[in-house]
Amino acid sequence: MFTQVPPASWTSGLPSARLWAALPRELAVHFRPRVDPLVRAILREVRPAVPEYRQQPEGVAVRQAITRCLDTVGAPAAVAQEAWKTVFRDLGRAEYDAGRDLSRLQSAYRVGGRVAWRHVREFGRASDVRADVLYICAEAIFAFVDEISALSIEGYTAAMTHATDTLASRRRRLVDLLVADQPVAPHTIAERAASARWPVPDLVTVVAVEPGADDHEFVPSGLPAEVLVDLVRAQPCLITPERHLRGLAARLPGRRLAVGPATRIADVPRSLSLARRTLALVRRGVLPDRPVSHCAEHLGTLWLLGDEFLAREIRARSLRPFDGLKPAQRRRLGETLLVWLRTRGSVLATAKELKVHPQTVRYRVHQLTELFGDRLDNADDRLNLQIALRADVLLDR
Repeated sequence: MFTQVPPASWTSGLPSARLWAALPRELAVHFRPRVDPLVRAILREVRPAVPEYRQQPEGVAVRQAITRCLDTVGAPAAVAQEAWKTVFRDLGRAEYDAGRDLSRLQSAYRVGGRVAWRHVREFGRASDVRADVLYICAEAIFAFVDEISALSIEGYTAAMTHATDTLASRRRRLVDLLVADQPVAPHTIAERAASARWPVPDLVTVVAVEPGADDHEFVPSGLPAEVLVDLVRAQPCLITPERHLRGLAARLPGRRLAVGPATRIADVPRSLSLARRTLALVRRGVLPDRPVSHCAEHLGTLWLLGDEFLAREIRARSLRPFDGLKPAQRRRLGETLLVWLRTRGSVLATAKELKVHPQTVRYRVHQLTELFGDRLDNADDRLNLQIALRADVLLDR
């Protein structure tokens, strides 16, 4: 009974569909009355083995698996596959959505495979099925278990990828919201932050990141979930509680970072603007070239160069007495005047800082007095001169 099968050695390593197709069609016909008992038997053994499935009474997936196998028995022509594949991909997705790994589902598949083989073997003995036919049945059952496990892995991975992509998108949109120039209602930020799984801190630090050629591919590793990262935008940035600043440079190798002042959520755009301006001044050589620059260390420079047109106007008007001088003389007198004003007119302190003789300072101060007159005695004019001289140094870099 149930003859005309290929040699057992021919079946090794084949997909389950080809193994089922190699079996006699009448095998499926005679086994169909046993489908319901087999479904119940599989469920009885799966539930104790995998406690998480005790509250799932339906045997839809189990019946789908058995039906798929029987429909393929003795059917060399391709059998429609997508419907049954979707069932097992969806089971993998459901495991991810439930917050579980795949070990329980795969354990259920293995238990189900063993129960199915036991029933087929008993059926074979009762029906006088040849040993080589049963051998192919066993091969087909366990090949099918491997295939549905692979399908569930596909579904699990797809769900995980989708969730990751969705969360990343939500976090990027949250960054867009936080750095927007237009004010955003606090409840809107709270809702978006909850959706992006970002706990809103009282204060945040904004970090401007130098763009890189691989920003669309690069993902910094080891960053805590509290750090919002957006390297895709034209001007990349991070938003983080201050406690996570340490070690950022190591996670973004080869890129300059500029750290804005710690601020409330509502002032994130202003802090980011300062950080970006700091980064731009580092690239221009106005500020020291370091892997990480802190705005707090350069507030005077940032203020002075916040409006370069205005800074140039102040320089031009305040330093007009220098216009007729040669560049070298202008540089020496400007340097001396800046230090002299900063040291409150101390000749000795000025000479020490400039590393020149005090008599040289006296001579230069005499020249400056001839150029600027009583402006050197007026507090407002002295302040304007200091600002202009500092701007002169910065703007020439």
